[in-house]
Parts: sequence; structure tokens; C-alpha cells
Amino acid sequence: MALAEDFKGVVDAMPPDWTGLELDLRIADEDRYIEAATLLTQINAMPYSKHDWHWRLRVAHEFGHAAAAETVEGTLALLDQQGIVGELALREARSGRVEVTQMWGRPESVRQEFARRRVQ
Repeated sequence: MALAEDFKGVVDAMPPDWTGLELDLRIADEDRYIEAATLLTQINAMPYSKHDWHWRLRVAHEFGHAAAAETVEGTLALLDQQGIVGELALREARSGRVEVTQMWGRPESVRQEFARRRVQ
């Protein structure tokens, strides 16, 4: 299965309130490591050293310090287009967290919209 399709399957299996994912990525042909690493810089993939897997991918749903799911899917599609074969493994999924934002001085309409979008 292509990496982008595999990732899309993982995201589609998540509950609607998921906030973050951590996945491991390994490519089949290590001779193409530099080429893959160049593309993966778009999503801040963290390389492993002396590990069975090559990179750790951090993905955010609506907020957080990680790459957006759409961007990760697009980058993995670029790897697929280049013919770089690999596999993904879901290591951690977080859900139910909500963004904390300072609301002092904001109108009530903004507060209500924030609460509506991040209902728990």
C-alpha cells in the first residue's frame, strides 16, 4: 500500500477528538535515504540514529507543535510519486486535549465560537 493511503487510513480510524499522532517511518531502500530525507524536511521528521526505524513523524489535528495531517499526507504522496517504498507504524495517539487560549478582552462571540469548535 502507498504511504499516503496508509496514513489516510490511520487518520480516518481516529476518533473525531484526536489531537496528536506519532508515527514511525521506515523506507525499504536505504540508498534513497537522502532523497527521502530532503522531502521529509517539510514536515520536520525527526531522524533516528541506530534504530530499526528511520524517522519519527509528529502530526497535529487542529493545534499543537507538529505538522498538519494534510501536509503529512501530501509529503508522503510525494514519496510515493518518487517511487520510495516504505512502511508506517502508529506509536502514539492522543485525544481529548483542548487548546488553552487567553480570552481576556475578547468579545463573547469569539469565546462562544472557540467553545463550540473545541467542545469536549
